[in-house]
Amino acid sequence: MLKTHRLTATSALVIAASLLLAVNLLAGLTLKGWKLDMTENRLYTLSDGTRRILAQLGEPVTLRFYFSHQQFSDNPVIATYAQRVEELLEEYAAASDGRLRLIVEDPDPYSEAQEQAARFGLQGVPVDTHGGFAYFGLVGSNAVDDIRRIPFFQPEQEDALEYTVSKMIYALAHPRKPVVGLISGLPISAGSGGDNPLFGEQSRDWFALSQIKQSFEVMPLQADSTQIPASVDVLMLVYPRDLSEGLLFAIDQYVLAGGRALVFLDSFSETDTSLPQVTSADQGYVEAVRSADLQPLLHAWGLQLVPDQVAADRRVATSVTTSSGTAIDYIVWLTLHQQYLNPEDFVTADLNTLVMASAGYLYKRPDASTRITPLIQTSDQAMSLEAGYIKYGTKPTDLLQMYSVGGSPLVLAARVRGEIESAFPTPPPTVATSQRLLRSREPANLIVVADSDLLADRFWVDFQDFYGRQVAVTRADNGAFVLNALENLSGSNDLIGLRSRGPSARPFTRVSALKEAAERQFRAKERALQLKLGETEQQINELRQQKETEGKLIISPEQRASLRELQLEQLGIRKELRAVQHDLTRSIEELGNRVKLLNLGLVPLLIVLLAGVIGSLRLRRRRRVSCAPD
Repeated sequence: MLKTHRLTATSALVIAASLLLAVNLLAGLTLKGWKLDMTENRLYTLSDGTRRILAQLGEPVTLRFYFSHQQFSDNPVIATYAQRVEELLEEYAAASDGRLRLIVEDPDPYSEAQEQAARFGLQGVPVDTHGGFAYFGLVGSNAVDDIRRIPFFQPEQEDALEYTVSKMIYALAHPRKPVVGLISGLPISAGSGGDNPLFGEQSRDWFALSQIKQSFEVMPLQADSTQIPASVDVLMLVYPRDLSEGLLFAIDQYVLAGGRALVFLDSFSETDTSLPQVTSADQGYVEAVRSADLQPLLHAWGLQLVPDQVAADRRVATSVTTSSGTAIDYIVWLTLHQQYLNPEDFVTADLNTLVMASAGYLYKRPDASTRITPLIQTSDQAMSLEAGYIKYGTKPTDLLQMYSVGGSPLVLAARVRGEIESAFPTPPPTVATSQRLLRSREPANLIVVADSDLLADRFWVDFQDFYGRQVAVTRADNGAFVLNALENLSGSNDLIGLRSRGPSARPFTRVSALKEAAERQFRAKERALQLKLGETEQQINELRQQKETEGKLIISPEQRASLRELQLEQLGIRKELRAVQHDLTRSIEELGNRVKLLNLGLVPLLIVLLAGVIGSLRLRRRRRVSCAPD
């Protein structure tokens, strides 16, 4: 009997193992493409825009993924990211219905694959002293041997991974780039000082422009031009100051004929460092002109840029560090998160953060016939602030003291749609034209932004050296906003939803919130200490001015007692600061220990509980069977 039971148990184990193996093999063959993506931003699920791009591929596209497995095996960050990239590329191939072919290469040192990677222009990382390189990049080609490449996948740019790959595939499928006509009053391009030679030349394009050039052909236009070329798909105006009447009329006619435009105005430009202009010979002084409006076109489009006013908002203020090392909210530099961006518009729906500096604001004119849709707004706590306070260098602390809640949001960027009339009832005398439009041929589609500083590198992107190559690390989605707008206006919506999907690594938000709260408390106490120190120094200076005999400071017993009290109070505040830092560290450690306990103990505990429940149910079933009458 015992041998029979053992044989039965052994047979059951063999059968169970065989079934498990068979199920795994069957699942591997039939369910290979089945996945369940439970990440917050659906990082492992292709966007609808990507699927449309793949479905519209008319000719096959080949992607060659180069990754040096052995050379990067000691770098867990890059190794993990490479696995994510390869899995995403496999999703592309699976969703393309055979129109996209993926080739994975492991370029070992001195191998043929390494020679290919170098020949294609991928970024090699030195791994030894003998000239060996490691690679982590992608090369794409189409049927006519057009080549596109991603030289090196930067883990810091993981949130733009799908967009970067899809943009490469889209470029291979559509070799012709849309044309962007650029009119700029700021030094946005390399080797130029904008329309003002006093800017001086710069060595490289602004990063926003370099991103634009990857997807568009940029055609610079001069401020004294009298026509917009017919080949321009989208007109981009950056800080359009001192445009000739002929160019304004050309822009007017371009929009009336159905042309699309992206316009960056400004009530106060922090990037315009050109020399001031004399406002009046009688005044005897010069006044800096650092704003750019677009009248009379803006009125014809139904918008008004509030002159000499900027938006200030304590709720979305950017934290800056003063010369004394103290962090403070700068209410005219705005860090705008998703709740202040229009979730229903293609241009802003998938953005996370925008940074704007001394931005103006727009409002719809009462006589407007167009439909104005806000894209970017402040909070309802914003106030209007005279630009002169920024122009003459008012300190952030003084601006905070002046701040008062406005009560309604201010529009920082808007989309303009609808029928418009010409801003020029009669053409300018300097323009010779035989035919002109008085009304739009089709509904206009324009995007107007009340800030041009958001394009400047210093507000949203940092540059790091990566083995001799400058790598951009973005802090905000300003560049994505510009590309979204251009692609939307040029008629390409498929790429828009692919940006800023978020990284696969999830931060400890509770830990970050706890740290930020403690740091705010620490900064408040630090400011109190600085004020006390300032008062002490002021009293000492007053005493020195009042009584000074033979180079020695003489103070009364009362004054000496007052200083001693201040010194004791100073020591007490410093002690409180140390206590805050200690509590901060202890709170983070306690939270980390709780997280570790949950990670290590929760799943085993759930398994034990589940096993207990199943065992209890089986025991009850056996008891019912044994107690049942024969």
